[in-house]
Amino acid sequence: MNANDQTVNDGPTSSTYDHWRYLDGVRTKRILAFLIDYVMVAMLVVLAAVVIFFVGFITLGAGWLLYLILAPLVALSYVGWTMGGPNQATWGMQIMRIKLVRYDGQPIDWMTAIVHAVLFWATMAIFAPLLLAPLFLEHKRTLHDLALGTVVVRSDVSV
Repeated sequence: MNANDQTVNDGPTSSTYDHWRYLDGVRTKRILAFLIDYVMVAMLVVLAAVVIFFVGFITLGAGWLLYLILAPLVALSYVGWTMGGPNQATWGMQIMRIKLVRYDGQPIDWMTAIVHAVLFWATMAIFAPLLLAPLFLEHKRTLHDLALGTVVVRSDVSV
């Protein structure tokens, strides 16, 4: 084999995820994962609120200012550490056996995970019906998936 016969593999492409098994049931699993994740985030917020309550006494009330940013801080930390971690999935996504992947084959880093979450929240705040895009778009992707070059696939499938 000479140098002209070699092909370069730039990682997965959109056609990599064309197999129906990767996307079977992803919309339903994604919704259920979202609900599980928000229960988890709510529990973490309650735990952090208790900690901040006591920190507020120690800091003579200054620590209580953390209540202003508590929910977004906990949610972004949760998404960054879980989806940006080695499993590329939040705990809810892991329970539902789905994960977020990039079309270029690179792992999801914490910044991509956080931007993905912020774009999701922005979509919800601006126009919630845009979240119906997976009903019509290729690979059941949302608009924030399109913007980041990601797709949610089943993690329990190998083709």
